[in-house]
Amino acid sequence: MRPSALAMAATLSLTTVAFVPAAASAHGSAPPLTPTASGYGGAVSTVDPTATAVGLDVLRRGGNAVDAAVAAAATLGVTEPFSAGIGGGGFFVYYDAKHKKVHTIDGRESGPATMTEDIFIDPADGLPYDFQEARVSGLSVGTPGTLATWEAAAGKWGTRSLGSLLQPAAKVADKGFAVDNTFRQQIADNAAAFAQFGSTSELYLPAGAPPVVGSTQRNPDLADTYRLIAKRGTGVFYRGSVGADIVRTVQNPPVAGAPGAPWAYPIRPGDLRLSDLANYRLRFPAPTKSGYRGLDVYGMSTPSSGGTAVGEALNILEKTDLSKVSMTQALHRYAEASALSFADRNRYVGAYTPQSTLDKLISDGWATQRACQINPAKALTKPVPPGDINASGCTPAAVGGPVEDGQSTTNLTVADKWGNVVEYTLTIEQTGGNAMVVPGRGFLLNNEMTDFNFTGTQGTAPDPNLPGPNKRPRSSMSPTIVLKHGKPFLALGSPGGATIITTVLQVLINRVDLGMTLPEAMAAPRASQRNTAGIQAEPAFHTQYGPGLEALGHSFSADVPELGAATAIEFRPGGGMIASAEPVRRGSGAAGVVRVRR
Repeated sequence: MRPSALAMAATLSLTTVAFVPAAASAHGSAPPLTPTASGYGGAVSTVDPTATAVGLDVLRRGGNAVDAAVAAAATLGVTEPFSAGIGGGGFFVYYDAKHKKVHTIDGRESGPATMTEDIFIDPADGLPYDFQEARVSGLSVGTPGTLATWEAAAGKWGTRSLGSLLQPAAKVADKGFAVDNTFRQQIADNAAAFAQFGSTSELYLPAGAPPVVGSTQRNPDLADTYRLIAKRGTGVFYRGSVGADIVRTVQNPPVAGAPGAPWAYPIRPGDLRLSDLANYRLRFPAPTKSGYRGLDVYGMSTPSSGGTAVGEALNILEKTDLSKVSMTQALHRYAEASALSFADRNRYVGAYTPQSTLDKLISDGWATQRACQINPAKALTKPVPPGDINASGCTPAAVGGPVEDGQSTTNLTVADKWGNVVEYTLTIEQTGGNAMVVPGRGFLLNNEMTDFNFTGTQGTAPDPNLPGPNKRPRSSMSPTIVLKHGKPFLALGSPGGATIITTVLQVLINRVDLGMTLPEAMAAPRASQRNTAGIQAEPAFHTQYGPGLEALGHSFSADVPELGAATAIEFRPGGGMIASAEPVRRGSGAAGVVRVRR
């Protein structure tokens, strides 16, 4: 008998209340955390109560979903600076209710024009740099795309100017917000790297230590930067003084005269140039689309692998009615489908993957070729090899295939009273980016270039994710909008590096197949099988479902405290909305609606 969905979330407090928007006060107080809200007139879900409050305020003042999403994202650049901000990039998915069409913006960072395939190979010994040596350097920084994304989204689909949408975030940066445990811990985890740079230490390591929980964190430099951009436009960032400061930071890292902590590696400069910023261009690719049990699932195309990997896994899972099998069998098939889709993702998906290959990976025919390898009675040996894109029929699975880990980011979900929907995932890659705050500007730079593979991972076959000039690294970000009979049914996304794909996939099957409400689907314990020898799982998942899966031959790697920090909105008949954020993960998220009643 399937365990009750409610039992899975019994230890988590889920409330359905309206979010009361309030800007952070001068004393740093923040609105309350409410992970679930039901109502009408629009909704916002983010990881942060202040960002959610800002987005709701925009909706209440007549702005649409795009306006609210941009304002909330700018606020996350203040309150969640170690996950996102104008020093990074992301993927923006938008459902236009008037025209009933899904659009996407690729605001992924791009490499310098001078980037070579061997950029992360140490010339002294011919070996790849250690990850932290590559990350905390100028080599890891790509041209940021976030600000260009906000400008394009606001200009194409919004009703407010970008300048006006930056003002609430500037006020939060000026007045400050209360430091919580998550904010402090993220600084503590990065303390050694942050200590290498005077500009970063000054902002995030006052008196040489992370700020105290409950203290007020202000960022007047970022407030000034936002206001400068609001006044003079994004040209000041991509072609002007802010851009010049970014380039200076990358080429001459602001290493402290006497760093407050030891660091095992030299701080290497990069070669990002002002011409790279000036030549940056957004992309507007068609979204990926796959059918799943009568639903249309839209996601992000390359350079993200999220849309194709989620779509392929769903197509594989669709071969079984998960609602008719035991929970152990449902999770077994979820793990196997994830492993197979990751094998194909790693082999075939990169910035320059031909559309014909992407179309095949997300086709029902390809799913049939891959699903036939799943044995209900025994787990496949991991890692599994990728499928042969030119073959047909079912081929036996054998050992082979690369393993990939993931990092962090942030996500937000917004809907308005007109039916427009935004699902937006943005990032600076590693929590804390490359650890360099641009002096006088108040924002961290990304380390997105470390999302490239440092060396080939596919044996004698070409690797689609090696560095190259102006190239965008492969991403796992999976902002997803699901339509039912042509109208929004669900929008969701998550941070978590490569685990983003499995988090989105698991929430979807929890909600669609396993009888859970959206809040239950979000709260349920998670596991991630990314074609690795062992499943990565939260302790509650391992305890509850591990024995059944191990009996089928699955193994588990070391448990992790949490996977992902999702946000979502479900659309109900009659115009109702359920906004949902995490009740516990990443210190809990914040969901809100414009009105509790119609």
